[in-house]
Amino acid sequence: MKNLLIKISSFLLAFLVLFSTFSFTVEKHYCGDFLVDVSFTGRADSCGMQMEKVAQTKKKNCCKDEVHKIEGQDKLQFHKIEKISFEKQQFLTAFVISYADLFVNNESENNLYKDFSPPDIRLDYQVLYQTFLI
Repeated sequence: MKNLLIKISSFLLAFLVLFSTFSFTVEKHYCGDFLVDVSFTGRADSCGMQMEKVAQTKKKNCCKDEVHKIEGQDKLQFHKIEKISFEKQQFLTAFVISYADLFVNNESENNLYKDFSPPDIRLDYQVLYQTFLI
């Protein structure tokens, strides 16, 4: 179970690093108020209603293009061990040791009373003191 959790967490962290550095562009082409085409890989196709240059001066173009650009990180930050102070090193060491102690299996078995039989009771104390559980 522990190995499965380690594999899942390392897989998720790898995807987190991948998607934080990943950038992409989404292009949308509208004709009037209607969405005609969406492209994730290149330019969006037009609807074919391109106005001529002469007509553009007289009428407003009904088509419009929207570009949504999502940029990821270009540089990842690398921290060197020389930048960690002595107090932080002590804290990290104490944390790692205490965390590792959580997963230590106690393999010793308590066999102190394995061949031990209780002593014989000579008197019946319930009858002697007349205390009975009802």
